Amino acid sequence: MTASKTMAEDDECSAIITCTPGVTLDVIYTGEIWQNTKGGLRRDSRYLDNLDLQLTVDTEEVFGLTGGTFFAYGLLNNGVGFSEDVVGDAQVVSNIDAPYALRLYELWYQQNLFDDKLSLLLGLYDLNSEFDANDTGSLFINSSHGIGAEIAQTGENGPSIFPITSLAFRAAWKATEEITLKAAVLDAVPGDPDRPSRTTIDLSEDEGVLSVFEASYEKNGTKVVGGYWAYSGDFDHLTQTDGQGMPLQQDGNDGFYFLAEQKVFSEAADPDQGLSIFARYGTAEDDVNQFKSYLGLGAVYTGLIPGRDEDQLGFAIASAENGSPYKRALAAGGSFTESRETNLELTYRAQVTPWLALQPNVQYVINPGTDPTLDDAVVVGLRAEIGLSFF
Repeated sequence: MTASKTMAEDDECSAIITCTPGVTLDVIYTGEIWQNTKGGLRRDSRYLDNLDLQLTVDTEEVFGLTGGTFFAYGLLNNGVGFSEDVVGDAQVVSNIDAPYALRLYELWYQQNLFDDKLSLLLGLYDLNSEFDANDTGSLFINSSHGIGAEIAQTGENGPSIFPITSLAFRAAWKATEEITLKAAVLDAVPGDPDRPSRTTIDLSEDEGVLSVFEASYEKNGTKVVGGYWAYSGDFDHLTQTDGQGMPLQQDGNDGFYFLAEQKVFSEAADPDQGLSIFARYGTAEDDVNQFKSYLGLGAVYTGLIPGRDEDQLGFAIASAENGSPYKRALAAGGSFTESRETNLELTYRAQVTPWLALQPNVQYVINPGTDPTLDDAVVVGLRAEIGLSFF
């Protein structure tokens, strides 16, 4: 997200905003208008919006505590179910499409040690802020380019990602200049499924934990990531039942993901401009999850138009594949499904001012929700993002 500092070029503080060294308040408002022009559940339009308030405190600047960072993040989300009610897609057209909520989203403290080689974090934490993070893919609005569809579907209330987070402990070790190792342990059930608009912490042995491990290599415009995630606890088997017809319980639920990004071309006048590409593949346990795998591909060109150095043009593909147990379970009930849902997205982000970005977007959804009764959907939208930083 883009944010502009409210400070003059000479670093003097604004007359309106009091300068507080080590403290930053970011305010980001995102508004979107979407229209489903054909296919899906029905032709209709929706307006979605989201307000983010992020407070960052450098504890060395404020309290003299070296290497510490305090972070608080509140959000107001006003999603109205565009994908659920209009398109019918499983991967979710917009990454801010979520039920209405005013909540504390993140609240954590991070301590860096050993010349910043070791980082420890504790608190309410968005897993996708650091794990399975696709820098090139962050341009795209479809939710699967934020975190893979195969992970997003897992857990009783989803993993600890937007719009609900859970208590977590994360450790990161910078083994070399190029290699970083990360591990996190999180409450497996974020919030309270019975009260979806609340932020709650309820640690229970029955709910289990989600453990995630990731290794990344980054050098000279190349980034390669490999990750593994696993839930403890029991999960309903999709096809196997007991004598009373109740689903048998499977112990555990896990999967892998792999991500690669590459800057394939840089303009001579400005290395930040040029073409970047990415590819991502992930798997999930298909005995207890609908999607057994996910594949994402994309390309982004920054500064394609002369004089528009920060603008970005991108095209991406997101494809989620159903597992065989899920298809057998539907067939046993007299229903059928397509093998996969695939989303094609074309978008252009124009940085109109330092604090305003506009992003027209077109998405073609093949087999929405893998439901054979739904026609392919064509969705058009426009995102406006206003970002300001204070202090």
